[in-house]
Amino acid sequence: MAGFPIEKILVEGNADQYGLSRRIQKKMPDIPRVTSSATRDGSAPYSLDRGKKTLHLLEYSGELLKPCPGTTNHICCGYQILNVATNCPLDCSYCILQSYFNEPDLRVFINIKERIEEVLHLIDSHPDKIFRIGTGEFTDSLALDPLVGWADMLVPLFAKRKNAILELKTKTTNIDRLLKLPERDQIIISWSLNSPTVTATEEHKAASISKRLEAARICQSEGFIIGFHFDPLIPHPGWQEDYPRTLDLLDRFIDPARIIWISMGSFRFMPQLKAIIRQRHPQSTVLDGEFVRGMDGKMRYFKPIRMELYRFMREHLETWYNNLGLYLCMESDEIWRKTFGWTPQNTDGLSRFLDSRVKRFFG
Repeated sequence: MAGFPIEKILVEGNADQYGLSRRIQKKMPDIPRVTSSATRDGSAPYSLDRGKKTLHLLEYSGELLKPCPGTTNHICCGYQILNVATNCPLDCSYCILQSYFNEPDLRVFINIKERIEEVLHLIDSHPDKIFRIGTGEFTDSLALDPLVGWADMLVPLFAKRKNAILELKTKTTNIDRLLKLPERDQIIISWSLNSPTVTATEEHKAASISKRLEAARICQSEGFIIGFHFDPLIPHPGWQEDYPRTLDLLDRFIDPARIIWISMGSFRFMPQLKAIIRQRHPQSTVLDGEFVRGMDGKMRYFKPIRMELYRFMREHLETWYNNLGLYLCMESDEIWRKTFGWTPQNTDGLSRFLDSRVKRFFG
């Protein structure tokens, strides 16, 4: 399945009454299917490793659209998260989802089609507000798309709405379904990027940087607006030479004038993630840096380290093209001023900046 091994399909409650659930199972006829009553037999701990091989089909009863949780005393971008799934088949060593959810399964919410009108009604009820919405916060937007078909379901609906954009964020090359759709308006395809070293050693099961950028090039050539996210930036031996290699590939593949934005953030995590990384990824070096507990309770690099990373990346990116919509993810007003030379001051200010980018590219 889309390059990711699924060993079991877990069907919860009334999931089979939904067409999406039946279609997914039909595509995987040889995978064992169990019901929710058989999920925990007590024979072994239900690990993250097992969870990544279990496709869990269930109804979602919570809020379908939620604001990005952000973090205390830091500037947030005002993003809205469309909850289509939780957890990810990729296996990046630094992934915060390893400690974020109690359930490690690949949980796919099979009633999104039946509930999406709630979100569309909210958007249509506020025509003067721009809704920046994405599906890539709690899962990879496209990793399971060949199986689930989120693009087919969502893209046509958002393309009709001039006061909303849908951003699909990925580390994969699963763009085939997108390219077959006629819609391009109000849709952003974005890729998380890192240095070649971090990608090769820490982003297990993700596509290489060159393959991601080749997919981005194809999407650009087919009329899509694209974005990029350098998050988390991770200092490692030779990073000053390594990150420019990714920027060289950007220059080779991508037209910078058709990039809506590029975000940057440094590796940060709640303290409980440390033990999980040590256990699941003993060869990882992402914890080798100098960390301090921040005002939000998360472990962060010391300020001078973060500022050096951001300043370095900003200078190199602006040398390439001076209007990339660069912004920082979850950083303070002070860090903005000292690394970017300006600041949006608060979340509302950053939201206005990003909304202006939406208006520029989509009218």
